[in-house]
Amino acid sequence: MTEGGPTVAASASLWERDEEVAAITQAVDTLCADHSSPGSLLVCRGEAGFGKTALLAETRRIAEARGCTVWSARGGEILRSVPFNVVRQLLQPALVCMLPEEAREYLGDWYDIAGPALGIAEPGDRQADPQGVCDGLVAAVHRLAGREWPLVLLVDDVHWADQETLRWLAALAERLDEISVLVVVARRPGEVTGDSAHHLAAAEAAGRPLAPLSALTPEATAGLTRATVGAHADGAFCREVWAVTGGNPYETVELLAKVRDSELEPVESRAADLRELNRSARGGGLVARIEELGIDATRFAWAAAVLGTGVTVDMVARIATLDRDTAVRCAERLATARILTEPEGAVGRSAGDDLEFLHPLIATDVYNSIPDALRRAMHGIAAQLVTDSGLGAAAASRHLLQVHPEDDQDVVRQLREAAREHLAVGAPDAARRCLERALEEPPLPEAHARVLYELGCATLLTAPATTIEHLRTALAMPGLDAEHRVDAVFRLSQALLHNNQLEEAVRTVEAEAARNPDPSARLRLQAVQYMWEGIHAGETASPGRSARLAELASTCTGRDNSERALLILRGFDAMTHGESAEEVVELCDRALVNGRLAPGLGWTDTEWGLELPMMLASAYAYCDRLDRAEALFTEALRAYETAGWSGGHLALAHAYVGLGHRRRGRLKEAEESLRESLRIAERVGRGLPLYWSAICNLIDTLLARGHVEEARSVADQYGFAPPYPSTIVLPDPRTVRGRLLLATGRTEEGIDELEAAEKAAAVRGRHNPVVVPWATDLARALAAEDPGRSARLAADARRQAERFGTDTAIGEALRCAAALETGPRAVRLAAQAVTYLESSPCQYEHAAARVEYGIAARSQDELNRGLALALSCGSDGLVAKAREALAAIRVG
Repeated sequence: MTEGGPTVAASASLWERDEEVAAITQAVDTLCADHSSPGSLLVCRGEAGFGKTALLAETRRIAEARGCTVWSARGGEILRSVPFNVVRQLLQPALVCMLPEEAREYLGDWYDIAGPALGIAEPGDRQADPQGVCDGLVAAVHRLAGREWPLVLLVDDVHWADQETLRWLAALAERLDEISVLVVVARRPGEVTGDSAHHLAAAEAAGRPLAPLSALTPEATAGLTRATVGAHADGAFCREVWAVTGGNPYETVELLAKVRDSELEPVESRAADLRELNRSARGGGLVARIEELGIDATRFAWAAAVLGTGVTVDMVARIATLDRDTAVRCAERLATARILTEPEGAVGRSAGDDLEFLHPLIATDVYNSIPDALRRAMHGIAAQLVTDSGLGAAAASRHLLQVHPEDDQDVVRQLREAAREHLAVGAPDAARRCLERALEEPPLPEAHARVLYELGCATLLTAPATTIEHLRTALAMPGLDAEHRVDAVFRLSQALLHNNQLEEAVRTVEAEAARNPDPSARLRLQAVQYMWEGIHAGETASPGRSARLAELASTCTGRDNSERALLILRGFDAMTHGESAEEVVELCDRALVNGRLAPGLGWTDTEWGLELPMMLASAYAYCDRLDRAEALFTEALRAYETAGWSGGHLALAHAYVGLGHRRRGRLKEAEESLRESLRIAERVGRGLPLYWSAICNLIDTLLARGHVEEARSVADQYGFAPPYPSTIVLPDPRTVRGRLLLATGRTEEGIDELEAAEKAAAVRGRHNPVVVPWATDLARALAAEDPGRSARLAADARRQAERFGTDTAIGEALRCAAALETGPRAVRLAAQAVTYLESSPCQYEHAAARVEYGIAARSQDELNRGLALALSCGSDGLVAKAREALAAIRVG
């Protein structure tokens, strides 16, 4: 048992907490041992009043005694709608103490990303990526931990933390091995639902739970009673204290304080009075006790509960409509009654400084006791005070969410502005709540569709199904001007795409294009339609689609983004169909402005989305213009990192950078980029197209490296198998899976998969032998059992390659043809393959051709050249093959 001393109230909840205190002490000592010590997360669980707050206070005492920097924060039941509330409490004080230039220099590239969420920088004019902001906040802790080491972060009532903070906490917990900081959080069981529960569970899974706090035993209660009211307290009185409070430390402390204040004799004959005294500690008894202090004190307590944070005498006085002198007296009266207190360490502070409730349980009971109409009215006054203080619409929005709807267009305006502010700092859920509440007001008929449109935009990335409903409703109403209507249709089609309803997305834009009278708007909608059709990997293509697209693009000069989009779409379509690569490149070049992406078509522009620049870069990559493709892929990566977009966009950027490395033959670099893409994609969610891009390219790269078992393991781990996504994935996943099956000895299954790839390519008209290289793989697989069909496949692949016209396509077709021959003809075809592939930028294919030519010609010189190329590419499989062939020649 932890012995009680003179400061019984402060230490009461530490009775019978030796095990927890020992675990905390050990964690602090581990942190302080070395600058490079890994961080850790401790989770304290317990019911309300079981001493979690006291345990955090003891953590502070232990840490400060060892020279640690300690920052703390607390979640609030009525503050869960305030994004980044708790993480701001933790980190903002340290950053606002710096000069702005110092903070910017200290946070570096993360300043503009995480700064707005922390309230130390103005937000930008575009929607922030929530994952990027979260990563920026983790980076801020990383840097602050280095500056303030040893650093301890304490979060009380984390079950009431806002969703954005919990997301950050989960991300921080995953990286504590590399961040030397101790995080201790306290929570009640239950209390959390939805995404917040998911984030908190993820954080706890990465941390270490302390033993759940339990109620005090009768023995501990007796010891605490005697330490508080005197050693003469008899056993029957002590047992009744335990029976009345159930051993709840908070209720025990409060009851004993009342015993002491009322000078109740702690003897058996007075034990019956304990129940009456205890009733005034919670619920109705607490409310009655406050009411006994007078109507002014009651209103003061109500107003303080409504504010929840930033509780000052002046603010409370204005909400409660009290003069300042009366308000000061009320604050003193409530403090004496153990309702309100000043924060720890507040000695010497003025009456205008922050106040807080003695315990969260009291704050909850007081808030719930306010008559509904009065509570809503007080929130309205609080919202006005926050607005008048210049804190912005977002700060006022948590109060506006509680105001009774009454057709107030100023409230609608403020909530819409708050939503924009929330989106700009990376809090789309907070924006959604504001716009949903604005609809309840409701907005005027002429503004109703605009609010629905804004709501649809806010939920696009987080809830596609909800977005679809909102935007469809907005489009069915009057109020959207022509520009916003076209944009709403585009965003609706995006939401349908993200919701795996690609065919519906196509029909939506097609129908709107047919009825839109504006030629410019119609052209944009047609381009969007062709864009979604272009990435569709379904069973059939719409009849004559490519011909219609070609005809439409033939009139485009690239004078605006709609025309540039059509040129890109036509180039990508021609590339996948295996038309002339030179013509593809010419179309793509016409879509650029001075060799660069036009404004509005950039990687972070929302007018069109990322699909168009991805199609453009992919077309260049498969047309052997890898310099242009890699420049675009690298630009995407840099743009997303700079903008703090570290979700799906960044995952795709890494995947396509990996694709560029793979095409170039830099296999180690490709694998590194693709594993990073997969790591981010895992965080975003499995099953999405971006996830398939990472997996497919990674397996293809591992096979090229000769790491067959690792490729098989990755495929099994991540479910690389049918059904395939409805959007196109490069390279073709059926072909890559067929290669994997063949490489692992599952020949029949591999042949079946490649034949499925053949059928899928045929119905979509995708005949490019580089993008969908099923034919050469199938030809090799069938060489022994069906040489006639194998030869036909190889010949057809060569015709398609010559039609496409790139050195890589022709060289790969010749490699296949050589593999099916023997003797001088095999040597001649292998030599031709080398000639083409040494002019290709694809060095892995060149290395493979050199090794195969060396084997066919039994040439040590060619094998050594192939070996050198294989080593530079990082292909262990080719290296082993070349060395084995060299050894055989030497032996022969």
